[in-house]
Amino acid sequence: MFSRLHELTQFTVFHYFAEVSKIRRRSGQEKEISDFLVQFAKDHHLEVIQDQALNITIKKQATSGYEQAPTVIIQGPMDMIEDKNEDAEHDFAKDPLQLRIEGDMLYATETTLGANSGIALAYSLSLLSSNRIPHPNLEVILTTEGRLTMKGARELDISHLNGTILINLDSDEFGKLLVSGSGGIASTFTVPIIWNEAAKNKILCRIHIGGLKGGHSGLCINQGRGNSIKLLGRILQRLSAKMDFSLAGLAGGTKDTSIPREAEAFVLIQAEKIGQLEAEVEQWNQIFKNELRHSDGQVFAQVTKEEEVFLKVFSKETTEKLIAALLLLPSGVENMSLDFPGLVESSASLGVVNTYATAITFESFIRSSEKSLKDKMINEMKILANVLGSEVTFGYDYPEWPYNPDSKIKSLFEMVYKEKYGENIESIAIHAGLECGLFLEKMDFDAISIGPDVYNSHTPNEHLSISSTLKTWEYLLAVLKEIHAIELIGPQSKFNTDPPLWIG
Repeated sequence: MFSRLHELTQFTVFHYFAEVSKIRRRSGQEKEISDFLVQFAKDHHLEVIQDQALNITIKKQATSGYEQAPTVIIQGPMDMIEDKNEDAEHDFAKDPLQLRIEGDMLYATETTLGANSGIALAYSLSLLSSNRIPHPNLEVILTTEGRLTMKGARELDISHLNGTILINLDSDEFGKLLVSGSGGIASTFTVPIIWNEAAKNKILCRIHIGGLKGGHSGLCINQGRGNSIKLLGRILQRLSAKMDFSLAGLAGGTKDTSIPREAEAFVLIQAEKIGQLEAEVEQWNQIFKNELRHSDGQVFAQVTKEEEVFLKVFSKETTEKLIAALLLLPSGVENMSLDFPGLVESSASLGVVNTYATAITFESFIRSSEKSLKDKMINEMKILANVLGSEVTFGYDYPEWPYNPDSKIKSLFEMVYKEKYGENIESIAIHAGLECGLFLEKMDFDAISIGPDVYNSHTPNEHLSISSTLKTWEYLLAVLKEIHAIELIGPQSKFNTDPPLWIG
């Protein structure tokens, strides 16, 4: 058990985790961390390639006795989702993450931790800097925008790679092998705004939804967590049927791939109606606390009077369209697999709403392990846009990662785990995308993904298990040490051949 950070950073892995936590690595803004990795490679006299997308490839020759072993690609993202508590003073542009230890867990105070990418970086740098770890030829690939668009993996040129085995370090559950994932596509639903002049005798009020856990919209979509934007839509729909108000703005969420924790609407009402508005929102406050008592017990809905002056408000037609979009845009589990218990087969998540000068945009993310179901949701959104006189466009799209029952690297990981821990390891699939799918689209790699226990990813309550981080590191080193054994594994492995446990 560790109580002080300096004790923890005596371990090489956590030394590098702390180092990269000082560097901004926001998705889409990876120049600083990418340049850091280039300098690291040069300092350690390693071959390094930095491409136009700022991806980094670092190559290290095999240690003695491993020259003939198959070349292994170690891969993970370098970027992270930046999110913080509403009242946090942290400035990601200049402030390092404030790491702290609570028991076996490592947190970043008031902000996201960037655990998955931080650990992928830490494991990679620890491997590359060591002269004592037995390993085959290594090709370490650290990609950009892995948390959002997967642009880095999409644009990566693999022609300079020799590896045939891909070990991805972006998983978040120790003791489980990740062997498959879903595909996904981003969407932006745009409702044009017709503005009217705001009445001068009305009071501006803010309706605020907060206190929700949020989380990764793939991994947490079946946990019943509240979506602040959808909850706000329910309040506005009921208010529109009960009282007169003008809507002046909507905002909520931070990323299309995260379940939104907070959302707000600005409304103008007559002063004598404020009491009614507060009473209506308080009713919804109690309704949400009851509905979400098991998954999001800290949820709240509240009204505050604002001093800001809004000179324009949405027209009645625009308000009606917005409320319809809030209620009807798909969000949540669409299908559960009938073949594999526990697998979310398809889902959508409304992640962000923003108000601009000419339009309100709703950003969603669709996931599915079946392309036909992904297409179904795409078509539903197109039809809704047509009905509402709106527009929907689709952005970055990534493929599914299919399960390979004959994977040799999977069998090797199973063998080493059994020998090291005396029990079988589970193989799982998740309702989320990893860069493995894009790598496999380019070349027929034998792929696996591992990682330590990470909790509440993409939220300010994100935390990382210290003990499982060290165990995963030891496990990875043990596999690399036994990499020769992979040549002895035939098409039908003698190890665990059970199908993966599908989780959503």
